[in-house]
Amino acid sequence: MTTPLQKIPPQIAALADYEAFARDRIGPGTWAYINGGAGDEWTLRENVTAFTRLPLRTRVLRPMQSASTALNLLGCAMDAPILIAPMAFHGLCHPDGEAATALAAGATGTTLVVSTQAGQSIEQIAQAAPGPLWFQLYIQPDRTFTERLVARAEAAGYRALVLTVDAPVNGVRNAEARARFTLPPHIRAVNLEGMIHPAPGRDGALLFGTPLLESVPVWEDIAWLRTLTRLPILLKGIVDPDDALRALDCGIDGLIVSNHGGRTLDGVPAAIDLLPAIAEVVDGQVPLLMDGGVRRGTDVLRALALGANAVLVGRPILHALATAGALGVAHALRVLRAEFELAMALTGCRTLADIDSGCLHQNVRDNPHHRR
Repeated sequence: MTTPLQKIPPQIAALADYEAFARDRIGPGTWAYINGGAGDEWTLRENVTAFTRLPLRTRVLRPMQSASTALNLLGCAMDAPILIAPMAFHGLCHPDGEAATALAAGATGTTLVVSTQAGQSIEQIAQAAPGPLWFQLYIQPDRTFTERLVARAEAAGYRALVLTVDAPVNGVRNAEARARFTLPPHIRAVNLEGMIHPAPGRDGALLFGTPLLESVPVWEDIAWLRTLTRLPILLKGIVDPDDALRALDCGIDGLIVSNHGGRTLDGVPAAIDLLPAIAEVVDGQVPLLMDGGVRRGTDVLRALALGANAVLVGRPILHALATAGALGVAHALRVLRAEFELAMALTGCRTLADIDSGCLHQNVRDNPHHRR
């Protein structure tokens, strides 16, 4: 790992500009781990490319007095509808790890969603964070351990639980395998230490019949999780309207449309393409968020126009962290928010409530699934 920069180079004017700087500062194995996707990486590419198929509609002479990007999401006041997505092992990108990301998030009024697989403890990250945190949870085969993990997050002051439901097993990430990536000795999932792991499966088993698949969470576990906490619970990884409706029936507090950044099942459509149909059935009953492929402030506006209340940003945050630590993350978030405000102004939107399908060009709005 090369020493992070102490100031932001003038060549960095957009989130994508951080990629080259980050690649120079982390090894090829780490780069493959962070940026790789499942299979042929079609979904990974589509997550970004799909935004380019959504042209925007300029509106002029609109009043902009007292314009604002502020919102309240599940009791958390936020400066803009932008959160940092849960990602494992920030320490691969910077020695200060998640603490640096949390510091930058708090300094910019941004909520960080801390991964179960963080390289620092739940408590340590909370102590470093000047702003609100949410905690991303995998229901582990060791359910008693999961109970303790939820209790720790609640005791440390986390404001919501984000239950990832789309990754019962990892996808096959070929770039990572080709790079022969392994975690360095000083990086580990500290919050999972002490957990009882399932016994090995039968000889010759590939996936079916293994303890990992036999113990994956199911819909009934949502009710069980609700008994453990008073925190709001969001489901992350909803890509089908029928699953969204079932989640609503379970009394869930929020949904995140996500294909796991293209890291689980290759061939799934881009998250932004999946969003409108889910927004239609949710119909404002709970907050609806989206992650996957957000690289510009115009992407944030597109997601809100198609029914999201907010977006989460992933890989670009790690690129900024690798480049310049907390300073880089804060700068990246400021750039994204500045682009978003500009997009709002040029589409005539004074507040978030003004953003709807009318911000998109007519050929998009004529699609019945692209109506809010």
